[in-house]
Amino acid sequence: MYFYTLIMNGMNKEQEEVDVMTEELVEEEKSLVLHNDDYNTFEYVIETLVEVCDHTYEQAETCAWITHYKGKCAIKHGTFKELKPYYDAMLDHHLYVSIQ
Repeated sequence: MYFYTLIMNGMNKEQEEVDVMTEELVEEEKSLVLHNDDYNTFEYVIETLVEVCDHTYEQAETCAWITHYKGKCAIKHGTFKELKPYYDAMLDHHLYVSIQ
């Protein structure tokens, strides 16, 4: 009985460690990345970044140009949980984004 308890306690500890490691991975810093498309105008992208991401006009314009020339641009940083609402809002505005 005592041996069985030690094994079970060891398994619980391992499971707890895995759960903590999983939480840390989910909470690690990520980026919301805007990807280039051939459908939306610069002005629309800029307006959406200002509205959704609280960018200044200059910041949004810079992100739009970087996205145009490099194909993508990190527009917001944070945990997955923090970025998810921005991700959903950008998709609602028909812009292609990802969390990386």
